[in-house]
Amino acid sequence: MKLGAFSVSLSVKDLATSKAFYETLGFSQFAGSMDMNYLIMKNETTLIGLFQGMFENNILTFNPGWDSSAQNLDSFDDVRQIQKQLKSDGVSFQSEADESTSGPASFVIIDPDGNAILVDQHR
Repeated sequence: MKLGAFSVSLSVKDLATSKAFYETLGFSQFAGSMDMNYLIMKNETTLIGLFQGMFENNILTFNPGWDSSAQNLDSFDDVRQIQKQLKSDGVSFQSEADESTSGPASFVIIDPDGNAILVDQHR
């Protein structure tokens, strides 16, 4: 199963303060904007999303079809394929991708410890 690029999406209280903190760790802004209340920060191949006021808890995020630079991969497992496999393995879903569609879609599952996992395909 190819899940694609991995990042941690952090719910932050103050976007500017969090941005400054992660910059001291060597991260730089890769995407997003202060006006949109989110930033994607990158340090080599490590990605951290900083989101202010968008969700309550932190989320593990996977992006099928993308590498860590948000470049399209030639070969990847479609989010609907991944969802079907997980369903057949007995995984419960908090939200599901519409399996009758193609292109962008996402689903959310919760791990045994209550951590949300978002599988979010952008193409």
